[in-house]
Amino acid sequence: MPLKPLKKAVLPVAGLGTRFLPATKAMAKEMLPVVDKPLIQYAVEEARAAGIEQFCFITGRGKTAIVEHFDVAYELERTLAERNKTAELEALRAQAMTPGAIVTVRQQVPMGLGHAIWCARAFVGDDPFAILLPDDLMLCDTPCMRQLADAYRETEGNVVAIEEVPMERVNRYGVLDVAEDKGRLVSVKGLVEKPPVEKAPSNLTIIGRYVLMPEVMGFLNRLEKGAGGEVQLTDSMAKLIGMQPFHGLRYEGKRFDCGDKAGFLEAQVAFALRRPDLAPAMRAILKAYA
Repeated sequence: MPLKPLKKAVLPVAGLGTRFLPATKAMAKEMLPVVDKPLIQYAVEEARAAGIEQFCFITGRGKTAIVEHFDVAYELERTLAERNKTAELEALRAQAMTPGAIVTVRQQVPMGLGHAIWCARAFVGDDPFAILLPDDLMLCDTPCMRQLADAYRETEGNVVAIEEVPMERVNRYGVLDVAEDKGRLVSVKGLVEKPPVEKAPSNLTIIGRYVLMPEVMGFLNRLEKGAGGEVQLTDSMAKLIGMQPFHGLRYEGKRFDCGDKAGFLEAQVAFALRRPDLAPAMRAILKAYA
């Protein structure tokens, strides 16, 4: 069978954002801005740069602003046009999505990441699909999901973005059991979700970027509970190993954990410094507070 193109992405956005209360009491955490774009827009732009055309947002109650962000705002566009605010108008139109490119599914019950992905089973069908967790904001010269898409075509199987962490922190992540370390690509023989430090098979951990084959849904269908009493995506991914190629990719770039306040603040600095229009001001601010 020829390798199917990667055209679909699932974005779990149903979380409550409790670490950012009270800011997230009435606003989705994925709408928190880094400089002048919300986290969800960074994730969608990264996916589109990898050739992805169809998006499924796994939402919850009170998350309508996420979808509205990608809708056409006729009154706003007309006002910008009338006031000759060309740059702002072009920025809005650049993010416009093709009608029908976004679908939403309600998770309804918070049962973990694996359950959220299972909710997209009808959207995924028999196609390979990407997963992007918007809390993980990526700063890469080549978009992280494009790197994974290239690795998917190279390996013709499942690929997850990975990074090394200190051993004392491996109990926070899904961890790789390595069959062969080839440098950029790592062949995987096992996955463990949030293992005790003394039992972790390595310090190579999965971050919030995945390309998975649709067969993972067959295992998610069982809704088996794992670590924390939740349906863990890592457990179902582990069952694919031996059936299909499974690799970790050491991506080139930097990840910011924007589900964490310190990571969110660091991202503001890093992304502002990448902007020619804001870098001088940010350097002056940093100098003033150093």
